[in-house]
Amino acid sequence: MAEPRHWLPLLVACLGAAALPANAQLTVQITRGVTTPIPVAVVPFAANGAPLDVALVVEGDLVRSGRFQALPRAAMLQHPTTAAQLDAAQWRLLKTDFVVIGRLVGAGNPSAVEFELYNVLTGERLLGYSVPTGAAGLKLAGHRIADMVYEKILGVPGAFATRIAYVSADGPPSNRRWRLVVADADGTEPRTILESHEPIMSPAWSPDGTRLAYVSFEGRVSSVYVQSLGDGARERVAAHAGINGAPAWSPDGQRLALTLSQPDGNVDIFALELGSRALTRITDDPSIDTEACWAPDGRSLYFTSDRSGRPQVYRIVVAPGEHAQRITFEGTYNARPRVSPDGSQLAVVTLDQGAYRIAVVDLASGRSRVLSAGHLDESPSFAPNGQTIIFAARGSGRGVLATVAVDGSVTSRISAASGDVREPAWSPRQQ
Repeated sequence: MAEPRHWLPLLVACLGAAALPANAQLTVQITRGVTTPIPVAVVPFAANGAPLDVALVVEGDLVRSGRFQALPRAAMLQHPTTAAQLDAAQWRLLKTDFVVIGRLVGAGNPSAVEFELYNVLTGERLLGYSVPTGAAGLKLAGHRIADMVYEKILGVPGAFATRIAYVSADGPPSNRRWRLVVADADGTEPRTILESHEPIMSPAWSPDGTRLAYVSFEGRVSSVYVQSLGDGARERVAAHAGINGAPAWSPDGQRLALTLSQPDGNVDIFALELGSRALTRITDDPSIDTEACWAPDGRSLYFTSDRSGRPQVYRIVVAPGEHAQRITFEGTYNARPRVSPDGSQLAVVTLDQGAYRIAVVDLASGRSRVLSAGHLDESPSFAPNGQTIIFAARGSGRGVLATVAVDGSVTSRISAASGDVREPAWSPRQQ
């Protein structure tokens, strides 16, 4: 298999002849879940004429995590919406460990969703919250409830109330239409942020989740843009001669790490101050240095370099006179590093038995573990809870997205009804 050159930003691979229509939703399919999922019942909430079944949103999130098994509504012997109506013994007979009940406050246009989580084995009330909302925010309220339930039962935060950005393309190569799309983490509510007849690459979320940086080839040259998701306003922040690629936000949102080429053709990492537009060179090496990402403390960068002869991951402190240190040593190819939110792991693209797959590298030990099983997996991105990685893969001859838990226990595939989707980026938590 020829080595993919996704680590060199200017060499753009085609995303496929057909792709996601502008308003089509993605479909999430769990391809592997845990062996013994936790039994839970999410009882229909008292809705008061609300336009959305919030309990169904909560149930869908938990089931799609691959760690829960929901009791079908047809098997429920009762539909309690308050604690006084809940008979724990009835739910124990149905071999359910946890029950979620709730109600919407206000008719037609609710002002809040109240919910409670019970351990029916002990009778203990584990959670009870009122989530402010309006009719337009019911789905987000459902995702937030699912996040709280997930965290209370499993001990780690959920990531359902988040979004993903990805790239799609539509039409034949001679007349292709590229789109930058943002959707909910479950693949629903897609929103096209940008359309172009030229390639769009490398979407990256700002730390506050309000902006996207990306590469656009408008005018047949690469430039880096920053675009607000609120009003759609965008600004070109890097348009130097040659390569302008691989933007990555610093944790404080004040800088972008960029891959830029020099007049002599050399490719290095730079840091761009967004306020002043001051540009600081971070690496200076005859090799190709690209695909940088910031450590959570903002003091150093991980990046891909071929200075050892093949692509490997290096780390450099962002300070004058610092030298890069090699991080990955297992395998002949490791690229596209993305650091976990807690800074303990890197997700990388690695060469494994002749295929390009997603692996995680433990930064304390240097040991790596392959997580995916595809032949051309790329573009990993951590969920904000650090428990799951989304990446681009191939399925049935076209581009799809996929997720894998960092322990390898749960996998899913995210695809459009037809065509390709690529270059996923998982958002920070929504505020």
